[in-house]
Parts: sequence; structure tokens; C-alpha cells
Amino acid sequence: MPKLLIIEDEAAIRRVLVKILSEESDTYQVEEAEDGLSGMDKIKKADYDLVLCDIKMPKMDGVEVLEATRKLKPEIPIVMISGHGDLDTAVNTMRLGAFDYISKPPDLNRLLNTVRNALDRKELVVENKILKKKVSKKYEMIGESAPISQIQDIIDKVAPTDARVLITGPNGTGKELVAHWLHQKSDRVKSPMIEVNCAAIPSELIESELFGHVKGAFTSANKDRAGKFEAANGGTIFLDEIGDMSLSAQAKVLRALQESRIQRVGSDKDIKVNVRVVAATNKNLKKEIADGNFREDLYHRLAVILIKVPALNDRREDIPLLIKHFAKKIAGEQGNTPKNFSDKAITLLQNYDWTGNIRELRNVVERLIILGGSEVSEEDVKLFASK
Repeated sequence: MPKLLIIEDEAAIRRVLVKILSEESDTYQVEEAEDGLSGMDKIKKADYDLVLCDIKMPKMDGVEVLEATRKLKPEIPIVMISGHGDLDTAVNTMRLGAFDYISKPPDLNRLLNTVRNALDRKELVVENKILKKKVSKKYEMIGESAPISQIQDIIDKVAPTDARVLITGPNGTGKELVAHWLHQKSDRVKSPMIEVNCAAIPSELIESELFGHVKGAFTSANKDRAGKFEAANGGTIFLDEIGDMSLSAQAKVLRALQESRIQRVGSDKDIKVNVRVVAATNKNLKKEIADGNFREDLYHRLAVILIKVPALNDRREDIPLLIKHFAKKIAGEQGNTPKNFSDKAITLLQNYDWTGNIRELRNVVERLIILGGSEVSEEDVKLFASK
């Protein structure tokens, strides 16, 4: 049932509005506030689907209510109620985020149409928020342990911002999943996420990969080529294993972060880019800085938000969920029914030393599904899950 709040200091106008809305639909729950201050108090304490707010009121006027509500609960549509002398102000409130305005005395059809449209928009806004929070199953992070819950909370807070994020953790822990979560829950989700494995690209080619090059910049540069930063413009670039990047490339990345500009190799022309940078490493970058292998100024630029992904040995309570997830996923890939794992088999796997983390667990689960019985047993684990 849509919940509406009418903030109006004139009792007669309040009664008219309540009467119109109540007679139009018995599904509207209508509440009243006699001034802006009491109206804001109600908005802070309860969730409303729509607020109708007078402009000129004692204690706190409608413009102040609008601005405060937009900061506190921006998803609530606000319709301003204006007297004849308030029309210019009413139009200005639209620029401040009001959904619409209606004049006094309220016209029946105009009021009802405005309310219906505002409620429809509220529903769309809520649906869009829900969709943004959903992450592709391909990059789903499985687990209910405290470390995983903490990471999910951080992602929910950080993703809507453009803050740079540095993800750390051992190999095989799923750092790339965190990066994809950050992108898919961000406002940049409709733009590309470009991944760069800095460890897999030879040091002499890393700058060309990241920033592109112009024809003739080096022997094999037969034509102009855009780099990864340009490809990620408007979206996210994920610099995986950034601890393996050469110092010269680090200097150029630092400039790109400072100035939002890059230069292709062999060119002195600046190219403006709008890119969110997410980086990951399995190295201790502070030690790398001390050893002279990593720039301290770049570290501080990247590590606005730090997310540490735990080793699987530090989240053993998630192993049963991960086994079930991998069994279902592997069965889907092979066109089979997922195999069940016995309780004893799962307990045995929980007690293993997972030096290869989630990547190793996935491989072991696949091996057990292929080689084990109709139900993977404790004996199967002992036979086929040996390191």
C-alpha cells in the first residue's frame, strides 16, 4: 500500500488533499504534518512513497524540506504545493529535485495524475536500485563467513563512488571477483570493465598495452593503436598483479591518475580519460616500496580503499557452500545432475590445507566428481583429493 505524507500548514488544504486521495483509492495510506519541521521528523522516522509539501510554512519552509529529504532519502518523489505567488519558487524547486508541483486550490485530475506518475517513478527507481545491487552469477562470491560479509559490506558502500580500490590477498582467493563486484554494482556498469594482467605482459610492452602507441613508435608499431585506458573510458580498468608492473609504467599510471590524461607511446598529445582504477596484487606492496620496486606515491593513489581477501584456510566455514556451488556449476557445464558430497567427505575437505585457495578447491571438486562414486564419499576424498 503506497504511503503518502502531506506537509501543509493550512488545515483546510490538508483536508481537501486527504479527501481527494482517499476517495480516489482506498489503497493509499495518507498521513499529515502541519509544518515542515514535523514533516521532516516523520520522514526521518518512516518510509514514504510520496511527499506532497507546501512551499511557504512556518518553522521550516518547503524548499528546506525538499533539500533535506533529497539528502536523507533521495528516492522519495516530492510534489510541491504552491500558492499563486509561489509559482516561480515552485518551478525552481524542480531544479532542486522536486518531481512536480501543483497549485492551490488543487485541481482534482491534475493532482491524481501527478500522484500516479510520481508513484510509478518511485517504483522504477527502486527496481533500478535492486537491479544494480544484483551481481552476475558468473562473478558471484560464495560465502557467509565474517570476512566475506565484511567485504560485501565494503563493496556496497564503495561501489557507487569513484574511489580507487586496492585488492590484496594470496593467489587463487578470488580478487578478480571482488573487482567485478565493484564494477557491476557501480554507476559505470553500462560501460566496459577492461582487465589487464600486468604479470603476463612483458615489461617492454606494458606501456603500449596500457596507453596505446602511434605508428612508428617502435619496430612492430605498424599503425596507431588505442590502449587499455582508452578502451575503459567511462568504465573501469582492473590492473591485476600490479606489483609486477615496471617502474616506468608505474610513473605513467601515476600521471594518468593525477591528471586523468594519458599519452600514447611515441606521441606527445594528451588524451583525456575518465576511468575508475581498481588494482590487485598478491605481493606486500609496502615491502616492495622498501625494496625500491614500487612507487610509494602510486601506492597511496591506488589504496584509497583497501580490501583484503582472506585465504581459504581463514574461512573454512564457507567450504561446504563452495563445494555445493562448484558441484552445481560443474554439473551444468557437463550437462549432468550435480553430485552429492557426504557429510564426512565435506568435513575431510574442510580440514585440508588449501595452499591454492579457492582455485585449488574447485579443481579438487571437479576431480572428485569425475572419479568419485554416485555420491562423493570420505573414501573418494582420501583416494582422489591427495595433494
